[in-house]
Amino acid sequence: MSRLEQAIISMVEVFENYASKDDKKHQLSTAELKALMEEELTSPEFKDKIHADDLKEAMELLDKNHDGEVNFREFSRCVAALAKGYYKQKRGKGGKKGKGKEEDA
Repeated sequence: MSRLEQAIISMVEVFENYASKDDKKHQLSTAELKALMEEELTSPEFKDKIHADDLKEAMELLDKNHDGEVNFREFSRCVAALAKGYYKQKRGKGGKKGKGKEEDA
């Protein structure tokens, strides 16, 4: 299995693992999202950038349909944003150069 296939499967399995902890098996509650972030983002590149105090704000940003929970589509956007941030950090580019412009992504 390729690395990309493993990454996709891992992403789906992580979401399902945390979303299955209550009655709504296809959505993450605030508590499930908090547990996921605390337990799955452990390396300094990610953990140091996410603070427990910011969880409410993160939930509001992720919860595009405003139902108080994060579905898989919303979770996917979060993972994509983390990947994009890591990519920029790795390349040494942190600032935005222009509104609406995408850099090599």
